[in-house]
Amino acid sequence: MAGLDLSVVVPLYNEEESLPELVEQLLSALRPTGEHFELVLVNDGSTDATAAVLERISADVPELVGVLLRKNYGQTAAMAAGFDVAQGKVIVSLDGDLQNDPADIPLLLAKQREGFDLVSGWRHDRQDAELQRKLPSRIANRIIGRVTGVRLHDYGCSLKAYDRDVLADMRLYGELHRFLPALAFIEGARITEVKVNHRARQYGTSKYGIDRTFRVLMDLLTVWFMKRFLTRPMYVFGFGGLIAILLSLIASSYLLAIKLMGDDIGTRPLLILAVVLGLAGIQLFCFGLLAELLIRTYHESQGRPIYRIRATLRGGRAC
Repeated sequence: MAGLDLSVVVPLYNEEESLPELVEQLLSALRPTGEHFELVLVNDGSTDATAAVLERISADVPELVGVLLRKNYGQTAAMAAGFDVAQGKVIVSLDGDLQNDPADIPLLLAKQREGFDLVSGWRHDRQDAELQRKLPSRIANRIIGRVTGVRLHDYGCSLKAYDRDVLADMRLYGELHRFLPALAFIEGARITEVKVNHRARQYGTSKYGIDRTFRVLMDLLTVWFMKRFLTRPMYVFGFGGLIAILLSLIASSYLLAIKLMGDDIGTRPLLILAVVLGLAGIQLFCFGLLAELLIRTYHESQGRPIYRIRATLRGGRAC
């Protein structure tokens, strides 16, 4: 598998009907390009015959690598498994439901080789229900872009092309697969997007439910924190703790002064507030210290640097 140009990673969950057609379309799109490629298809614990179909097709398609997970872990875990197995210099991901068009892959590769680390697809003419899918998606894209600082029209499009080095240090969990552009941006990646085709669903039903919205929001907060404070958590916890302690000291000093003047402070709500602020401030400050220790363990245990080098110049040339 050495020297592979391209790996196409596709997570599959109950796609027995679309799988044969998907493989056929991928081969039709990629074989004429001359790319040395592999298809990494990950069965995410499907409850239908997806695994059996995948095994049958893999016997006839030399470029196909089938990955069978023990149970249904979710799309993020399936994509992470595919990324770990993939051997290509460039990795392309897409959905297995035939809504992404494999014919767009050469377009993404051409754009990626202009010098970009990540190219994201933009379903500009999306073939989904307006109220159930398109409107919530537009709102989510704006919120995610504002929070992460990476402005893309379509975060939810699975059709993306990545330089292998961009994915090397990423650890995916939750619903973080949709935030890969933001995570790559944290690592210093150059990102762009291109318009791609989008097709109506031909088989089965959507696997996404309203509960997904809550999970995405929680992961969005995680990405925001990683972007702002990944290497300096004390800045957020410690600063909040110091402010709370300062306010507690001011309130306590005021209460002490009026107590010395003979006033009763035992029934004043300000006394309770001063105590709460003091305790909260100490806790936040301690959280910050613990977070600093955890971050150092996180980086040092993996040998993970806090910086990324794009290129080194020797004799005027990048190497």
